[in-house]
Amino acid sequence: MTLKIGILATGTTPDNLIDQYGSYADMFVRLFEQAGYGFTFTTYDVRDDVFPESADACDAWIITGSKFSVCDKSPWMARLKDLILDIYDTGGPIVGICFGHQIVAEAFGADVDRYPQGWGVGLHTYRLEKNVAELSALDGRFTLNAVHQDQVLSKPEQADVIASSSFCPFAALQYDDRILTLQAHPEFDVAFETRLLQSRRDAPIPSSATDPALVALDEASAQTDSLQVAHWMAEFLQQGRRR
Repeated sequence: MTLKIGILATGTTPDNLIDQYGSYADMFVRLFEQAGYGFTFTTYDVRDDVFPESADACDAWIITGSKFSVCDKSPWMARLKDLILDIYDTGGPIVGICFGHQIVAEAFGADVDRYPQGWGVGLHTYRLEKNVAELSALDGRFTLNAVHQDQVLSKPEQADVIASSSFCPFAALQYDDRILTLQAHPEFDVAFETRLLQSRRDAPIPSSATDPALVALDEASAQTDSLQVAHWMAEFLQQGRRR
């Protein structure tokens, strides 16, 4: 039986890039296909107040990134936090990315706010604090693209820190065996990240952040560990069925 994943879309690709790259939800579908998983997907545009009928409407869930900030405290965000806790109570599982990472943490009582050191953009490498079987070939670290101004500033009581960096101490969090969240974007490849940073240079992201990131992205060796992380996420999402 095929795993049915509900994508809780909290944002989408900028208008000038969506025709070429698809939505954030499309990027997750593509990433899992590239990793060899035959999941089915239903997308709920929660930012437009389109929610699933229940916490068990799908087998597993993904919460996407967003241009919105958790600090906005919009009504749909409050509803999403309630849904996150309901899914957690039913056994999940959930994977949250960037905004998804942050709103899960806030749902569990953590502090989320603008990071004093500014924007995190481009290729970021994170140190694994726990063993992750799907990343065992990566020598204790992995690299993904990041685009964020907000961060999780305190560890949720229920969460374990799975990965960190000096810039992002709570880069990956796991809540029991039910929720896995990452600050960075496994669904963003180098080409998309480059175009995104070019289009956001100076507004809203200062050139002091975008320009060094774009230089690194332009190097011949620039690559991410997105496929390995996709296997990690996929195996985590499938474990709900095994329980």
